[in-house]
Amino acid sequence: MINKSNIFSLIPKDLPEELFEDIISTEKIKIERIISKGNISNEWYEQDKNEWVILLKGGAILSFENEDDVSLNEGDYINIPAYKKHKVSWTKEDVETIWLAVFY
Repeated sequence: MINKSNIFSLIPKDLPEELFEDIISTEKIKIERIISKGNISNEWYEQDKNEWVILLKGGAILSFENEDDVSLNEGDYINIPAYKKHKVSWTKEDVETIWLAVFY
């Protein structure tokens, strides 16, 4: 049976830290829902896969090592190459920021 879900459902009311949920995960690709609410990254991310991410709701600022910050609004997407150091330096505090990330 094929199951249906909604990217905006089952959002916790309290988010003391970013929430990462796998939607699909195989050896070649991973699709993940990320939910933030005023959360930031304390350390740099440096993944071994490329990451394409779209901001579906809310707002955020991504910081990159030795580069300018990138502000993301609803509908904005970005491709982050593998091993590119980055972190979330700001997300909206009054509304959930919902991301869809594809690692490939």
